[in-house]
Amino acid sequence: MPHLSPLQDNLLGHFAGKSVPGGNRNGSSKYLAVHLRFEIDMVAYSMCYFGGGKDEEEELEMYRQIHFPALTEIKRTTKLPSAAFLRSEGKCPLAPEEAVLMLAAIGFKRRTSIYIAGAEIYGGGRRMAAISRLYPALVTKETLLSPSELEPFRNFSSQLAALDFIACASADAFAMTDPGSQFSSLVQGYRMYYGGGDLPTLRPNKRRLASILVKNATIEWKEFETRVNKLIQQTKQVHERPIARSIFRHPRCPECMCRTDN
Repeated sequence: MPHLSPLQDNLLGHFAGKSVPGGNRNGSSKYLAVHLRFEIDMVAYSMCYFGGGKDEEEELEMYRQIHFPALTEIKRTTKLPSAAFLRSEGKCPLAPEEAVLMLAAIGFKRRTSIYIAGAEIYGGGRRMAAISRLYPALVTKETLLSPSELEPFRNFSSQLAALDFIACASADAFAMTDPGSQFSSLVQGYRMYYGGGDLPTLRPNKRRLASILVKNATIEWKEFETRVNKLIQQTKQVHERPIARSIFRHPRCPECMCRTDN
């Protein structure tokens, strides 16, 4: 674990424990950071359905008309894949209630301390109810910092994201719900590059996870656990960056980052 800087200590405080020589934290203050990418822009752009009925459909359509007019025009003139097809292909962002199933299946217990990174969750408290009930030790930058401490960052989305980056990069484990997110890619790359194999990142294959979640009403919990864990194990090995993949998510080793030949 890289040594926590003063800024990290100020943000995480007692939540992450105190730094001790060697860069580790004392006590039992280990925590999981989760990048929960479920803001209204992500939800609306996905063209997926999340069980909110006609009210949800109308709200998201109105948002698309204002913020994504080109997408609205494409929808009007082109036959697009159905919401059910998009979900089966893993094209839909994981809702908080789906993310909590994944975390529980992996083995995170009720006492796990969790830092939630991200902006305002679409659906608010209703969407967060399941994860809040199962994991009561849930915090965000808004709960760790006072309003006066947050005020200098409030109108700067990139600086707010930087606070989340600090907490996610410092976590004992990091999980993402949107593997394609630039933020999650940066965090994963940082942890891979500096972690020495000791900073695990959980990056689910959304298409395969979707095929498991679609059966969650009929599948036995033990089988669900087994399949989710197999999925995670297959995606968390450290590999050299494949060709044409994100250099942020797959940083090569230091000696391979620069060309020394002519």
